[in-house]
Amino acid sequence: MRIGLVMLLFIPEMLLAESPKPTEALTQARQLYRHTDYTAAIRLLANISAKDAAVNELLGQCYFMSTDYRKATEYLESAAASDPGNSFYMLWLGRAYGRRAETSFALNAFGWASKSRTSLEKAVELDPANWEAVDDLFDFYLQAPGFMGGGLDRAEKLAAIVARRDPAEASYDQARIAEARNEYDSAEQHLKRAAELAPHQVGRWLELAKFCAKQGRYEESDKLFVQAEKVAPDAPKVYFAEASTYIKANRNVDAAKMLLKKYLNASNLTPDDPPKREAEKLLRRVSGS
Repeated sequence: MRIGLVMLLFIPEMLLAESPKPTEALTQARQLYRHTDYTAAIRLLANISAKDAAVNELLGQCYFMSTDYRKATEYLESAAASDPGNSFYMLWLGRAYGRRAETSFALNAFGWASKSRTSLEKAVELDPANWEAVDDLFDFYLQAPGFMGGGLDRAEKLAAIVARRDPAEASYDQARIAEARNEYDSAEQHLKRAAELAPHQVGRWLELAKFCAKQGRYEESDKLFVQAEKVAPDAPKVYFAEASTYIKANRNVDAAKMLLKKYLNASNLTPDDPPKREAEKLLRRVSGS
């Protein structure tokens, strides 16, 4: 009887020792997020009984990266409501609303798009140095039609602000504006300027490579992908960009398959890389399954 009582007394203690404290769980979940293990991060965060803004925000990010935009919206709205002055929370809420707009029926898309613009503008207003928010707001202005609050004139004003911080990024923004206006020569010059200003940023070479492919200049595109591989050897984003470019042009399909498999097997993926689901979708498309 005494042994049983002692064991009963120790069992809750043992269980508490096995369950990380909220702060420890949040730290572990952030590490899992950085390694793109969103499912494990969600499982860990779900066990936190009293979820504060930081926990809700990370849950929202994890669901966003898992393409469950409805749940992402719920958690990010909770985080922003708890801390409405947090620019980072507003940024992610704007992203979630944007995905809801992209994946909704036309009647609902307008409302989600409006919420996305409002949240992104609020994120920039709260912290003008939140450059991720500035870049996302630029994307919104560039892609959304005028009746949803978009417009090239607004995008140009933001590009001018970006130029003070990052001339290479501003050149890239100008390239996208020029391409939206079908000014392809100007777009190419801006992309080349971006690569000249930041030759060690692999994204500059990838964007130029993709642009040349869209123009049907495949030999130039292939050479630029080789340059990108030299700048960032074994970078997963290079595999994905090259594979998706081949598939869009319906060429080098076998090479695209190989690159996608390398991407899916890469151990160094980060949240900044395209989600694995996108690579899996492309691989199924070219494999006929």
